[in-house]
Formats: sequence, C-alpha cells, structure tokens
Amino acid sequence: MSRVGKKIIPLPKGVELKMTGRTVTAKGPKGELSCEVTGGIDLEVTENGAVVRQASAEKTAGAFHGLNRALIANLVEGVSTGFSKTLEIHGTGYRAQVQGNKLVLNLGFSQPVEYAIPQGIQAAVDGNKIVISGIEKSKVGQVAAEIRRFRPPEPYKGKGVRYQGEHVRRKAGKSAGA
Repeated sequence: MSRVGKKIIPLPKGVELKMTGRTVTAKGPKGELSCEVTGGIDLEVTENGAVVRQASAEKTAGAFHGLNRALIANLVEGVSTGFSKTLEIHGTGYRAQVQGNKLVLNLGFSQPVEYAIPQGIQAAVDGNKIVISGIEKSKVGQVAAEIRRFRPPEPYKGKGVRYQGEHVRRKAGKSAGA
C-alpha cells in the first residue's frame, strides 16, 4: 500500500470535494477543478478531511493509489490557495512586461519574444522577476517551463531565465594559452 496514498487530504474551510463516477470535483473560493481518477479508487469525505482508498485488489489500483491521492490534493490546494512559480531574468538589457494578455520578453534577440498567456493563468512582472500563478498546478508549471525555454540559463555568464532559487553550475571561460 502506498505511503502517500494513506495520508489524509485536509479540506480547508469553503472547499467542497465530491466524486461522481471516476470524476473528482473540487469547488472553492478560487474556482472549480475536476480530474479523472483511475479505476479501483474510492474517495471518502469526512469532516476532518478526505481519504483515498483502493476499492479493488487489482495491481493497477495499488500502483495508482498515491498518484490519485496527490492529484486530488492538488485540486484541493488549487481551489483554496492556488499555485505560483517565480522566474528570474538575469542578463544586461533583459526585461519583461505584461501587455494585456501577452508577456513581452526582451532576451537579447533581435526582436522581443511575445508569449500569449493561457486562459486561467495570471502573470505579473516585478523588476527582474516574473510571477506565474493559477489554480491548476500542471498548467502553472507548463507555462513557467515554456517561458524558461525561450532563453535557458547558460553556464558561462549565467544569463537567461531561471526558476527562483535554481542553481546554475558555472563553467570556467577560456584560459590564456601558452
């Protein structure tokens, strides 16, 4: 049995969780999310939280027990507090700004890079930091990864877009040959 799957999912005030068929739906102050769970999984909602249980002894039910619990916990956290990722821009002349529903990035290319912000995601720029936030964890992570992909940090000067707190291994440059 999964260690992650055994944990109780705490339900904050204002969050409602229910399961119909194989679809789990969470409603909260930030919105509503739903996801499909694999077969052989039951959800029991009590006053102090929710418990994910294996409904059958199938091998797949045991294999996906922890995954389904983590997905449901992400739904609950998303509709109650939301998720955010912070990106940092390093480099001379590198900057970002939000224009309507576009993120315009000047990353040393001949033209600025325009990224259309998807529905359900908010972006804010504060100096050299870009904060991506939303209620769906996978979508927030995907948008942050796509923005980072425009100019990943390079190892010689460390210029580029990186996650906040990400360590970039630096390499020594050219050495004077004899």
